[in-house]
Amino acid sequence: MAAKISKERTVSSVFLVLIALATILPGGMVLALTLYIISNIAFVELTKACGIHQEEKYNALEITGLIAIAAYYLLIYFAETHTYFMITVILLLMSLMFVYVFSYPRYTANQVMTTYFCLIYAPVMLSFIFLTRQLSYGVYLVWMIFISSWISDTCAYLVGVMIGKHKLAPQLSPKKSIEGSIGGIVGSAIVGFLFGYFLLDKAMGGYMFGVALFVIGAIGSVISQVGDLAASAIKRNHGIKDYGHLIPGHGGIMDRFDSVIFTAPMVYFLIILFFK
Repeated sequence: MAAKISKERTVSSVFLVLIALATILPGGMVLALTLYIISNIAFVELTKACGIHQEEKYNALEITGLIAIAAYYLLIYFAETHTYFMITVILLLMSLMFVYVFSYPRYTANQVMTTYFCLIYAPVMLSFIFLTRQLSYGVYLVWMIFISSWISDTCAYLVGVMIGKHKLAPQLSPKKSIEGSIGGIVGSAIVGFLFGYFLLDKAMGGYMFGVALFVIGAIGSVISQVGDLAASAIKRNHGIKDYGHLIPGHGGIMDRFDSVIFTAPMVYFLIILFFK
C-alpha cells in the first residue's frame, strides 16, 4: 500500500511540475486561467473543511466568493497597475457583508468571516504567482516560489529521515523535525543561490542574483514551513485528513499547495525589495 501511495505521489509530482512549466513559461492568460481554476478549487476545499459548505448546493456566501474570485482575477489580469489591491481586498469583504445583511439571520458573523478568510487564504495569495511572473525577470524569479516550497519540503524530508530527532511541532505534524526544518532552509537557500548564480548572473552579468536568491530561498523556506503547518492545523481543528482527493497520493489542491500559498506573496515582496 505504501509503495502504491509513493508511486502515486511521484507520478502526481512529475505531472504538477509539467503543468507548472507549461503554464508559467508562457505566462499571461494561460497562467492566469490556470491559477483561477486552482483558486476556485482551493476555495471550495476550504469552505468545505471549515463548515461553510454543508449542503449539496452552494450557498450565497460561496457563490459570492466564486464571483469575487472571477472579478479579482479579471482585475489583476487587465489592470496595468497594482494600486487596486487594497481596494479589491476591501470590496471582497463588502460583497460578503452585503449578503450577510440582506439575508440576515440566515448566516452568522463567524460564517462571513470564515468565507472571507477562505478568499484571502487561497485565491488572493495564490494570485501572487501570476503577479511575480509579471515582474521584470519574472519568468525566472517566479521559480523561487517553488524552490522555497517544494525544494524546501524535499530537503526537509530527506534531512529529517536521515538525522531528525527533535520534533518541530509534535501536535500538528509528528514526523517533522527541527533538523529537517533547518535542512529545508539550507537546501532552499543553496538551490536559490545556484539558480541565481548559474542561470541569471551568468546570463545577464553583474546583477548579484545569486546572493539575493540565497536570502529569498532561506526566508521563503521558513514561510513555506509555516504555511504547511497552518494548513495542517486547520485540518486538525476540523477533524479531516485531507482537503480533497483531486491529486492522487497528495489529496486536494490545498494539501499540495499549502506551502506555495504562503510562499508566493512573501517571494513577491522580497523580489520587490531586492530588485526594485
